Amino acid sequence: MDTHHIAAGALDVAYLESGPADGPVAILLHGFPDDALAYQDVAPALAGAGMRVLVPYLRGYGPTRFRDDATPRSGQQAALAADVVAFMDALAIGRAVLGGYDWGGRAACIVAALWPERVRGLVSAGYMIQDIARATEPAPPTQELRYWYQWYFQTERGRAGLGAHRAELSRLLWRMWSPDWDFDEAAFARTAASFDNPDFVAVAIHSYRHRYGNAAGDPALDAIEQRLAAAPPIAAPSVLLHGETDGVTPAPDPAAEAAHFTGRMRRQVLPGIGHFLPREAPHAMAAALLEVAGG
Repeated sequence: MDTHHIAAGALDVAYLESGPADGPVAILLHGFPDDALAYQDVAPALAGAGMRVLVPYLRGYGPTRFRDDATPRSGQQAALAADVVAFMDALAIGRAVLGGYDWGGRAACIVAALWPERVRGLVSAGYMIQDIARATEPAPPTQELRYWYQWYFQTERGRAGLGAHRAELSRLLWRMWSPDWDFDEAAFARTAASFDNPDFVAVAIHSYRHRYGNAAGDPALDAIEQRLAAAPPIAAPSVLLHGETDGVTPAPDPAAEAAHFTGRMRRQVLPGIGHFLPREAPHAMAAALLEVAGG
């Protein structure tokens, strides 16, 4: 995949591209803590099937940069989705298949829910739009334990810890969230370089504080957040992929998840797979993307 840059909304977006320039578009969105290289084993199958594959580095990651020093370093869900729409607009892409997990899955779900005319199909790790109004309600103790890093990030000690130990903390999360995945250390090191982005810490800390009401959002995004508070449904053809051994976000109740989808939807739990779906199950991810691309 070749690396490109484009000015899109608040960002100068770095992105990887492969496949024919005139093919139907797939936009693949990575999570935290990861980067665009998460899809290096997914993109070839899509490009080989004739799709134009675009994999942006999200705000705060890799070579992507904010265009204005005055722009809030927001990591809130509305910011991630607005970035995707701006990216599509900058490249004059009317509709695309969206795929993502973690932060990227959340952005993909939001675009599918609020801009349905822009989304041909969706592959995500569930319905990932945050219910911020209910975020202070406690989860079962086992889930609260899985979210330890989120509580850490509410503190200034956590901000300093992420800044001082970006790679070490991220490696720990990879191991905890995907316990059966023996990832390649060299591959991790290539991705960990993306965490040296000057805005990585600020964006990540804001993301985890905003979702619990402990940081104000970017006022420019208030209208989007207000729409998200209604838990908007998703009508696009969708495949929901869950890792059976995901150590941070186990697969939710199927009926509760299905209630958020009004169009054709298929759900699959992948045995032996953890959190990092495109890295651990690239063939399943690619197959799901091709499935929804078919309409």
